[in-house]
Amino acid sequence: MNPPLGSTFLTGAEIAELTGIRTGKNGRTREQLQIEQLARMAIPHYVNAASRPIVARAIIEGAKSAPVAQSAWEPGLRAA
Repeated sequence: MNPPLGSTFLTGAEIAELTGIRTGKNGRTREQLQIEQLARMAIPHYVNAASRPIVARAIIEGAKSAPVAQSAWEPGLRAA
């Protein structure tokens, strides 16, 4: 199955394939186990508000780093 064209993040199925975890186990959710596995694999990821692991496609495709949200612009201040 191909991801949507221009998809920034891996799909749930791709994260399951990457981590090897498709179901929960021992009272832990699939997402909890996937997050732990991603950390063990040293794969940079985010956890969204739904407690799901989010992995930037750029990380897996070999980019040096994941896209990072830019901080708001702030004016430079000079001492008077």
